[in-house]
Amino acid sequence: MAGQTGGKPARNGPPLLDGSTVFFVLLALGAGLAVLLLRGADAFNTALADGLGLLLLIMPIVVAAVLVGAYVQAMVPREAMERWLGGSSGMRGLLLATAAGSLTPGGPFAAFPLVLALYRSGAAVPVCVTYLTSWSVLGINRALVWELPLLGPEFTLTRLLVSLPLPLIAGLLTRGLLHRFSRTVT
Repeated sequence: MAGQTGGKPARNGPPLLDGSTVFFVLLALGAGLAVLLLRGADAFNTALADGLGLLLLIMPIVVAAVLVGAYVQAMVPREAMERWLGGSSGMRGLLLATAAGSLTPGGPFAAFPLVLALYRSGAAVPVCVTYLTSWSVLGINRALVWELPLLGPEFTLTRLLVSLPLPLIAGLLTRGLLHRFSRTVT
């Protein structure tokens, strides 16, 4: 049968267990062992409970973001993604990424799976860099919830206006670096 190997369906996408996963699992095991040996079972159990509590807190966000990313990949035709956010989208793609990044709520558990989905769907690397830069420096949600009440309107508006060109600069620099590296490799 097509798409099968050894009677099992072929799996698309990255491997389930890669080098970074192995590294962090080993790091967690080593840190846990160090806490157990240096601080005792009570400290180990407290740290384990705190870690599992945090995992339960962020798991719904991660699952939702990964699902949204998968749905974006399934819903948006690759040709449309490449036209609007691909390598030939130019400033339009960077401006769209800036707007989308500034409007995306949530932390890295939401933003990074969405960027991965955009990238896998045909968005260019400079567009993805622009999106992440916009999300991190122009996040309207964070500005409204945290900055405005704590730092006031003058500070918030000033910071947003000063930061406004940063996502575009990051995207243009990325485009230039990629172009330069592609010329030196060939």
